[in-house]
Amino acid sequence: MPSLAPLLLLLCVWASVDASWGPGVRYTPDWDSLDSRPLPAWFDEAKFGIFVHWGVFSVPGFRSEWFWWHWQGEHDAAYLAFMKQNYPPGFTYPEFAPQFRAEFFDPERWTELFEAAGAKYVVLTTKHHEGFTNWGSPVSWNWNSVDTGPHRDLVGDLGAALRKRNLRYGLYHSLLEWFHPLYLADKKAGFKTQDFVRSKTLPELYDLVQRYKPDLIWSDGEWEAPDSYWNSTDFLAWLYNRSPVKDTVVVNDRWGAGCACKHGGYYNCEDKYTPGKLPEHKWEKCTSVDTHSWGYRRDMRLSELLDLPTIIRDLVQTVSLGGNYLLNVGPTAEGTIPVVFEERLRGVGAWLRVNGDAIYSSRPWHVQSENSTVPIWYTSRDSLVYAIFFQWPAENKLELTTPKTSPATNVTMLGSPKPLKWTPLGVTGLSVLLPPPGPPSPTAPPAWTVRLQGVA
Repeated sequence: MPSLAPLLLLLCVWASVDASWGPGVRYTPDWDSLDSRPLPAWFDEAKFGIFVHWGVFSVPGFRSEWFWWHWQGEHDAAYLAFMKQNYPPGFTYPEFAPQFRAEFFDPERWTELFEAAGAKYVVLTTKHHEGFTNWGSPVSWNWNSVDTGPHRDLVGDLGAALRKRNLRYGLYHSLLEWFHPLYLADKKAGFKTQDFVRSKTLPELYDLVQRYKPDLIWSDGEWEAPDSYWNSTDFLAWLYNRSPVKDTVVVNDRWGAGCACKHGGYYNCEDKYTPGKLPEHKWEKCTSVDTHSWGYRRDMRLSELLDLPTIIRDLVQTVSLGGNYLLNVGPTAEGTIPVVFEERLRGVGAWLRVNGDAIYSSRPWHVQSENSTVPIWYTSRDSLVYAIFFQWPAENKLELTTPKTSPATNVTMLGSPKPLKWTPLGVTGLSVLLPPPGPPSPTAPPAWTVRLQGVA
């Protein structure tokens, strides 16, 4: 006899929704109301997070986390050849799941790495477009990490470790599932029916919130259907009004076709989004150390990975333009984070330990960048201004043309309390004499920061 748990959960879901717009409710299920909610302050202060793409796709570890779709949705020749060469005829994607064992997964070790990297929040894929859930979802029978594969609650185990170190926890969740029969039926009906949403998507979202109390929900997989199909505004109204995280939770903008960069909490807009100027709305850039994939690839090459200087430059430019930087790594099916990814993350952490004052809790300055002697990117915090540069200037003289000095101006370099000598350039601007750099070294910092006090 089938379990009644999914039915009971579904009834609880709709009871919760119905209770979301009674007396005293602050937000109604429409975008005008939902978009008026202030973003909880912790997110803008955090600045740097780690994204983790992990699932059954980590088992084949070939080319992309979209393996199943490229293989059986698009019938891509490279994926067909890979399967023919390495697996027997008739092998199906669900047969990868028992091999997703995560036998070396140590959430404490992961969390130590994320903390050492300087991250303030971590976002884990609870379910990617393949539909496999990294927790015991009651509406994903035998296609979850408790029933098969690791036989453990990966979402819960990582969350417990993160909270011991006071790191914020975000949950990525795909609204769609490529090959779920109910989703395909709704799609065939032009999304006029909602059987998949009512029996799968919404019960899982409510379960994740009530069970794990996330600080952030990173929604994805929305692009094929409008938000009305996903019942996104109903869910968000409940989340903001009645949920156990109603005052602290942050969400992104992927809640239906046409929502990106328009509705939601902060904006992702698109993967690896980089605006050309300071946006008016809080945003986040998500990018991956592996430039070809979000999930683990057994065939990745060093030349296809972001190096540390590129990551630091990307982080600085993102924060200078008011964004958060979410850097992705893909663990193996065994539950380890590849050493090359660990090296990158620890490198970011080493830089942030010296220069973090210019990043965490910072705000965009009235000028974001300039290019005088070398390219400069600015941030600010309270009355302080930070000038970050990636290239050491000739003769150790750094010219900053934008700041307006005063008799109270004081200049130092982060990592050293000794004041630096400076001279005015005119009505605005100053020339700063930097200490001589050390000899060229592979361990030299990828960027330096000058702190300006008493400038306008």
